[in-house]
Amino acid sequence: MKKEIIKISGMHCASCASRIEKSLSKKKGVKNATVNFASEKAMVEYDEKNISREMLEKIVQEAGYEVIKEASTQQKILSLRIIGMDNSHCVATIDAGLKKLKGIISQELSINEKGKITYNPALLSPEKVKETISSLGYKPVEIKSEDLEKKARKKEIRDIKTRLLVAWLFSLPLLFLSMIAPFFELPLPSFVESHVVIIQLILATPVMFAGSIFFKRGILAVVKAKTATMDTLVALGTGTAYAYSLFSVIMIWTGNHSTTHDSIYFEVAALLIAFILLGKYFEAITKGKTSEAIKKLLGLRAKTAMVLRNKKEIEIPIEQVVKGDIVVVKPGQKIPVDGTLIDGHSSVDESMVTGEPIPVEKMKGSKVIGGTINKTGTFRFTATSVGEETVLAQIIRLVEEAQGSKAPIQQLADKISAVFVPAVLIIAIIAAGVWLLVGQPLGFAMTIFVAVLIIACPCSLGLATPTAVMVGTGLGARMGILIKSAGALQKVQEITTVVFDKTGTITKGKPEVTDIIPLSTVSKKEILRYAAIAEKRSEHPLGEAILNEAKKEKIFVPDPIKFSSITGKGIMVHYNHEVVSLGNRKLMEEVLKPIEQKLIVLEIRGKTAMMIKVNKKIIGIIAVGDTLNEHSKEAIENLKKMNIEVIMITGDNTRTGEAIARQVGISTILAEVLPEEKADQIKKLQAKKKHVAMVGDGINDAPALAQADIGMAIGSGTDVAIESGDIVLIRNDLRDVGNAIQLSAYTMKKIKQNLFWAFFYNAVGIPVAAGILYPVTGWLLSPVIAGAAMAFSSVSVVTNALSMKRFKVKQ
Repeated sequence: MKKEIIKISGMHCASCASRIEKSLSKKKGVKNATVNFASEKAMVEYDEKNISREMLEKIVQEAGYEVIKEASTQQKILSLRIIGMDNSHCVATIDAGLKKLKGIISQELSINEKGKITYNPALLSPEKVKETISSLGYKPVEIKSEDLEKKARKKEIRDIKTRLLVAWLFSLPLLFLSMIAPFFELPLPSFVESHVVIIQLILATPVMFAGSIFFKRGILAVVKAKTATMDTLVALGTGTAYAYSLFSVIMIWTGNHSTTHDSIYFEVAALLIAFILLGKYFEAITKGKTSEAIKKLLGLRAKTAMVLRNKKEIEIPIEQVVKGDIVVVKPGQKIPVDGTLIDGHSSVDESMVTGEPIPVEKMKGSKVIGGTINKTGTFRFTATSVGEETVLAQIIRLVEEAQGSKAPIQQLADKISAVFVPAVLIIAIIAAGVWLLVGQPLGFAMTIFVAVLIIACPCSLGLATPTAVMVGTGLGARMGILIKSAGALQKVQEITTVVFDKTGTITKGKPEVTDIIPLSTVSKKEILRYAAIAEKRSEHPLGEAILNEAKKEKIFVPDPIKFSSITGKGIMVHYNHEVVSLGNRKLMEEVLKPIEQKLIVLEIRGKTAMMIKVNKKIIGIIAVGDTLNEHSKEAIENLKKMNIEVIMITGDNTRTGEAIARQVGISTILAEVLPEEKADQIKKLQAKKKHVAMVGDGINDAPALAQADIGMAIGSGTDVAIESGDIVLIRNDLRDVGNAIQLSAYTMKKIKQNLFWAFFYNAVGIPVAAGILYPVTGWLLSPVIAGAAMAFSSVSVVTNALSMKRFKVKQ
């Protein structure tokens, strides 16, 4: 299964998103499709054997929407101005030259000196393309392309703005003629007064053209998708007012004296479109601000890199950096890609990626992250990850996927949105019909019909959840908390119990040898040598500690002949005709009694004791101690203040586990749990109706993270691609567990506020528009006021979501 994000423009309401979602979901090969109206993105999971991205894009386009196409990682676009290519012969010459290059996918050349070349970056570099054109006698100049999504959004806002200006330019004089002048009894020039109906028609018609997008999309929805959207309601409402008024004008022209100026509603049609366009304009601007987190992350990317080529430092575009390049970074410069230092040292500000405010010291062998800023020294590093493989690119992908997903709470809004427009249409027809039956004139019934259609707002329903999710996940990314889905964002605030793994989570996971206790005539150095031989092929942190100690003592460690790992117990190797075993109590049960007291003393101090046996004789004990993570104690205190139960799980024995637990203030521990048993322990807690979050390293704890209601994987700034877990804490700071819970609760509060407002607005607005207050008060809601209310209801929902940016963590 493959996941793709398709960027879409032209969606006007939740019904549009629902329509695209249905069209995608019913196609063979599509496992899951979610369309986010707020982010204007579709996230599709599909089987490549049955359907392709191109086919998915075609489905979106056939539904009447525009796909914002971007070059994939397999192909890139080079835009050039080719000086001298000003006739068809020149075009043919360059075309023939480019076709000879391996890696050219397509080229578009024109006599106005413009060229667009699509190429495979794995086979061809832009330099080679430019070299080829230069060799043919022409001068290629690269045109830096603007971000395609940004360009499309700008174009959409510009289009709405133009339509808005046209609408208000003609609507304001129409408002004066039809409402202000009569209300204040202002005198009009005799020519205007005698031709007022014609002037109103002339003024209203350009406004209808400015609102043509509603008619086009509204009709397309009915004809192609056999459904109705907000555009359909607007088109019907304004179209009815305009058509009725036009009919009245014709009646007046033909001398029908029963038709009066009171039957003219041009100002209603025009002002409705003007207000709705104003709402759409504000909505487009505010909606753009909800994705600021992604824009900021994109803005972190360096545009160029200084690399060593042929022993010379040259500056190249970031896209041309390849794995293995030696990159030079000077003070104040942005690190272009991920890599490992080979010489020099410096401190690097990683706050923009990890959220960690204190600069990190870097020296030979240290890893650096693309997008971070070098503070002091000059250094060189080898590029290890470029393009889509960098930490920053992976963070952007994770945030995009989270923002494109749907929270469970959104399901109710989606179900209502699916039937909302047809239901409103039925209510409008019934309301108008009832008023006609009780004796009201056609103009009165038409006012009711238009007001009901216009006041209904599926947009506020559609925007209530996704806008808050977008801001919430963006805030999380800024804090170093990568939330992988909207579902996870919702579920975190339900957590009642947090289970922490010990090694590498509560502790730093970098243990050191603290004690070597001989139990025979064998020396400490020889015990350490045997232990190092046993651990030479092990990847366990405890083994690493023993090997580091042996290295420090300058002990030569030969390779064992055979190696076997006994999960949760220890290891056994063969060396020099001897069997060497190193492990815990479970491996050495039969020989424990004489040394039990020595083990207890070490374990009470929080150390992990391992016994080493050569053949059948225990020759010594090696104890390894781990230090606590800097913020472990504070993080656990914060969770307790939030009335959350905290449990520690460890493979260590009970005494060692209790010693660490005491230091951080944890009273409940699950000790001597094998890695494969951790998931079962989580299940037992869930069986007690507890909502469990598991916090671990994302590798050894993968089954437990997957079993928990929420899995939180601890990263280290570079491990954002951890597959296990719903959340990645990239700062390796346990305080972020509590921060994630607070952020989730705050986001859910905003979502509930938005949904309440959206439901309340429609529940009150539609009956009022239908004339429910008229028999009591004699007041009827003007369609123009209904239009203004509808236009600003969705803006208010987005604005409330944007207010989340003021969120601060409570300590």
